[in-house]
Amino acid sequence: MHAGALSVDLADPRAESLDETPIYGEPGIDAPGAWPVTRITALFGSEVDLDHAGAQAAAVIGATLPAHERLDVADQDWVRATQAQFEPVRITDGLWIVPSWARPVDPGALNLTLDPGLAFGTGSHPTTRLCLRWLAHVDLRRASVLDYGCGSGILAIAAARMGAREVKGTDIDPQALVAATDNARRNGVNVRFVAPDALTPARFDVVVANILANPLVLLAPALAERVNVGGHIVLSGVLEPHAEDVIAAYRPWFRMTAWQREDGWVALTGERGRALAPER
Repeated sequence: MHAGALSVDLADPRAESLDETPIYGEPGIDAPGAWPVTRITALFGSEVDLDHAGAQAAAVIGATLPAHERLDVADQDWVRATQAQFEPVRITDGLWIVPSWARPVDPGALNLTLDPGLAFGTGSHPTTRLCLRWLAHVDLRRASVLDYGCGSGILAIAAARMGAREVKGTDIDPQALVAATDNARRNGVNVRFVAPDALTPARFDVVVANILANPLVLLAPALAERVNVGGHIVLSGVLEPHAEDVIAAYRPWFRMTAWQREDGWVALTGERGRALAPER
C-alpha cells in the first residue's frame, strides 16, 4: 500500500483444492498470519511505475521480488459486476434470499429481499443459513425476537416475515444499522435496529446471535439475561472444534444442544431455565 497500491489481497493459491490450508481468525484466538504459500494481488492505477513499486515493496522486507505476472484490468460497470456475485440463495424449499436487483426463482416462496450494502450477511454463508433454517422450523407467531449482531438484518427480517410480533436488531457497526434498516423497509416489515447501548433491558422469547465463538463466550451472561424463561437462544458462527467451549459457557442458563452442522460450522440452541446466574 505504501508503494502506491489501491488495494492488496492475500490468499491461499491452493484454495478449493486438496492442498488448501484453511485459516480462521477471530478475536482472542491465535491464528497463523499467512498460508504456507501466499498469493499477493495488488491493484495499481495506470500511472504507477510497477517496477519501482515492486522493488520498493520487496526492499522493505529485505527480499527479492518473487515471480509474478501483470494483468490489465479493463474498466467496466463495477456496480453490475459486484451484483453479479450475488444470486438468489435457497434456504429451504419455501424460503429464499433474493438480492434486490434479482428476480425470485420461486415467486410462491417466502422471498427475503436483501441488499447487503456494507454489512455482513448475504445468506450465502453456512452460519447464516443455519440460523435461517432454525427460524423457519419453529412457530414464531406471537414471539418476540432479538437479532444480536444483526449485520444486514437478514435474520431479524426473516423473523418478522415469519410472523414474530416484535423484532429488534442490534450491531456495533453503524453501517450495519443503516443497511439493516434499509433492508427492513424493502421487505415491508417493522423492525427497529439500534446500537447495543440503546437497547432497553427487555427480554425476548428468542435471541439469535450469529457472531464468532470467542465473542459468544464473553457475551454469555449478557445474552442469557435477554432471554425469557422458557425462551430459546440460537448461536452461530461457531466452528465445530469450538462448539463445546460455547456450550459450556451457556450451560448455567440453558439446556444446550448442537442443532445442525454445515461445512465445519455448527448452530447451537438452548432453552432458558430459571437459573439467573452461573452455578457455583
